[in-house]
Amino acid sequence: MDQTSDKQPVAFVTGASSGFGLLTSVVLAGEGYRVLASMRNLNNKGRLEAAAKEAGVTDRIEIVQLDVTDFSAVETVIQDVIRRYGRIDLLVNNAGYAAGGFTEELAVEEWGRQFETNFFGLVAVTKAVLPSMRKRRSGKIVNISSISGRIGFPSMGPYVASKFAVEGFSESLRLEMLPYGVHVVLIEPGSYKTDIWSKGLGAVTIHPNSPYAKEMKAILKYVNQVADTAPAPDEVIRQIVQVAKSPYPKLRYPVGKGVKLGIVLKHVLPWKWWERMMTKRLWEGK
Repeated sequence: MDQTSDKQPVAFVTGASSGFGLLTSVVLAGEGYRVLASMRNLNNKGRLEAAAKEAGVTDRIEIVQLDVTDFSAVETVIQDVIRRYGRIDLLVNNAGYAAGGFTEELAVEEWGRQFETNFFGLVAVTKAVLPSMRKRRSGKIVNISSISGRIGFPSMGPYVASKFAVEGFSESLRLEMLPYGVHVVLIEPGSYKTDIWSKGLGAVTIHPNSPYAKEMKAILKYVNQVADTAPAPDEVIRQIVQVAKSPYPKLRYPVGKGVKLGIVLKHVLPWKWWERMMTKRLWEGK
């Protein structure tokens, strides 16, 4: 076993090559965690290494290769970490991407790929850490969801559905694990400056003959406007750290401008009103 001090908590972060995962890894290391920062492709580790060096935490971050959709590798990697460090105190399930397009035009295989990463990969990593946390009667599992896990959005069906699945899974797991002192938490960010939207919607091809060409252009315009004005994700990272430090964190933490209001309005307004408001906002650019 590694000689890491028993007082130094151990965090495992997935999807750490960019965005929330990269920033979370660096900040947790700064807070005194030994961080295992995992990513699918180690060729993408440069940004994390540079950020860790700038923050002076290189010695507290170990970069690990892990494709969360390779379920046998997930088990092997997690067990290796537990063997070497004795435990995982904090799991941050961040790995994911956003698939975009209208349902009629998306192949079923694309839905499968979206769920393999965003949902089944998250479940696989979580399952791998549960026995250790349960036996120690201690641990936190932070699942990075989205406002899209609470509110549907046209042209983002696979992503929205995968995040709704993460929300339901997390609710169930929270109730299963509370008697064992393990807390499951959902972070629900709104729009922030990360790569997820540019990667997801950037891959969408608008075919001139598509019956949805007009709508897709309107949505891309709207998303680009939101992305241009989106703040840096510091607020989200602060929330993750706060959860890590809290002895009894809540289940859900919506984060970002208008996120809490949007969730409340969806649940209190008659559905027809909500429908009109959403479609008018998107299709008419309101």
